[in-house]
Amino acid sequence: MTDDELRRAIEAVVMVAIEPVTPSLMAELFEERAERVEAAARELTESYERAGHGFVLAKIAGGYRFQTHPDQALFVERFANRDVSHRLSTAALETLAIVAYRQPVSRTQISALRGVNVDGVVRLLEQRGYIGPVGRAEGPGQAVLFGTTDLFLERLGIDSLAELPPIEEYLPGPEAVVELEDRLRPALGD
Repeated sequence: MTDDELRRAIEAVVMVAIEPVTPSLMAELFEERAERVEAAARELTESYERAGHGFVLAKIAGGYRFQTHPDQALFVERFANRDVSHRLSTAALETLAIVAYRQPVSRTQISALRGVNVDGVVRLLEQRGYIGPVGRAEGPGQAVLFGTTDLFLERLGIDSLAELPPIEEYLPGPEAVVELEDRLRPALGD
């Protein structure tokens, strides 16, 4: 496969994909090395940027997808919001931020940090596919632990959680979390 053929094949597959397409999947489809697919994808990304297109080939959640150029966000937002808004409430956004930065985290821990019951909000975020169970806590009850999903990364337009902005100074430290957890545990022998 020539370089041009490889770039065209990447464009064709990514154009019809619903989710980001990983380089390893494309390499398998095209019977090429993943490194060669990655290099061709980078070339496409750079060529779209140089040409000033209104879209980019973005690496999101470990794969590639087409999305609008960030400088066109205002127009896309107007278009997307002209009929119905599917935005998350403030409570849902706060809960999602806690999960993103503290994962894996239980409902009880989220409730303690927010100061309110979060059962309904957690269910909503699960239904929308932004968070999901990633394990169980040790100890009594073995609470479900939640983490973010690839859909979360995709909707934020980032490749990994490492790209989230630093927020440590705005969240309570580990001591505060331990203190909250201690207050939530039933006193033994009462």
